Formats: sequence, structure tokens, C-alpha cells
Amino acid sequence: MILKDKTVIITGGSEGVGAAAARQFADAGANLMLVARDKKKLEKIAEELRDKARVEIFAMDVSDADACVDVFKKAEFEFGRVDILVNNAGYHERGATESVDASDLGKMIDVNLKAPIMLSRIALPYLREAGGGAIINIGSLAGRTPVPGSATYAASKAGLRSFTYSMYDELHGSGIKIGIVSPGPIDTGFIMSDIDVVSDLTFSQPISTADEVAQAVLDLCGNNLREKSMPQSSGILTMLTYLMPWLGRLARPALERKGARVKRRLKAQAKQEQ
Repeated sequence: MILKDKTVIITGGSEGVGAAAARQFADAGANLMLVARDKKKLEKIAEELRDKARVEIFAMDVSDADACVDVFKKAEFEFGRVDILVNNAGYHERGATESVDASDLGKMIDVNLKAPIMLSRIALPYLREAGGGAIINIGSLAGRTPVPGSATYAASKAGLRSFTYSMYDELHGSGIKIGIVSPGPIDTGFIMSDIDVVSDLTFSQPISTADEVAQAVLDLCGNNLREKSMPQSSGILTMLTYLMPWLGRLARPALERKGARVKRRLKAQAKQEQ
């Protein structure tokens, strides 16, 4: 897909994968509507990119249905069209389900699943008016296999993956592409700033950079894939443990030991860099 002069809405666009995707879309000549709750962080990334691209910001909570409608209206007003939606905003409260407040469990569903569904539905008339486009969802390897300690987060990402696959078939032949990027751990504050409570199992898998995930987002806009798992080896592993739960239970102790070693190394590196 040629991205020059296309309009891209990115949720969670102020940092991490969202900001990395914004930079890459800007390099490709796209117009950007960046969405997040923190207006100051949005203003910072917008200022960085305005030498390269037209950038507008919209501070909102993606679980607010009215705001979801308004952001598309603003994008169309500012740029005249909407071509691509990147559903990147996410929320994760880690811990065994019984130890997490019920309101936080609900918030994970609202932000990680309900919001992308609402935004995708709102996007469709705009994309049809533009003559086609793309919706790219940011999932997780947690959505491909059971993850104890992240049950609701995993459920929200599994639901998002199912939604994406179903919509892929619904939109077949429409000129609108929908896909999902499913990464393992990413070197961003989403896990690195909370490393002590992130499961050892998570760190058993290779860590992707935000730029690598962002590149996968851009690639999915223009290819025929429904899903990009990152890395591919972890995608295969999660598929096998989903199809054969006994294999996951058998492998988990060794994977957790490996993840614990990686976590200790990362914490030691962070301490040295302070």
C-alpha cells in the first residue's frame, strides 16, 4: 500500500509501539491522528514528527464510545479522509485473577477488546468512502495460548484475534484489509517498567523492539496476511501449546526457568545503566 497522504489513526500513539508506528508512517508520508489519554505525551511526539508529516492529536479514553466517534470526525475534518486504523492502546493489570480488582479485569476487556471492536465498526464507513484501507490490531502471543497470571489479558487478546479473523472474512473483496500483529514481549515500558510482576514465562520468549512491531504493522497494511506472530518461532510454540495443552504444561517449568534467567539479566543491565 502506498502510504503517502493516507490518514492513519493510531490509538496508544504517544509512546511504545504506537509512537514507533507513528514515526514509520510519518517517514512514509502519511497524515497522523495520534490518540492517547496523556495530552502532554501526545504533544511531545506530535512536535517531533511535524517536520515530516501533518500530525493532529486527540486526548481520549478509548473505552469512551462518544470519543471514539468524535476522533473519526476530527480526522476527517482535518485531513479529509481516513484510510488506516491502528488499534494499539492496551491495558494490563497482572496477577492471578483472584488477586486483581474486578474493576481492573473489566478495564482490560474495555480497552483491549471492546474499544478495538467499537473503533473498527466506526472506521468502516470512512474506509469505504476512501475506497479501501486497513485496520491493524495489536494482539499478543498471550491471545494464542493459556497464560496463568494473565488470564483476563490473554482472554481479551484471544477475543481480539477471533474478531480479526472473523472480520477478515466479512471484509473479503471489500478493499478493506484487517489484520493482527501478535508479538511476545516488547522492549517498551509496558513490560520493562513493571518487570518484577511480569511472569517469568513471558521472558522465556525472544524480545522484539517497538520498531520491529511497528514495521510489522506497516507490512500488514499492504500484504494478504491475517496475522503476523513475532517472532515466528514463538508463534509456532503458542499454536502447539494451544492445540496440545499437555505440551504447554510439560514445557512450562523449563520455560519459566529460562525466563527467570533472562529477567535477572535484564534487571542487572538496567541497574548498571542507572
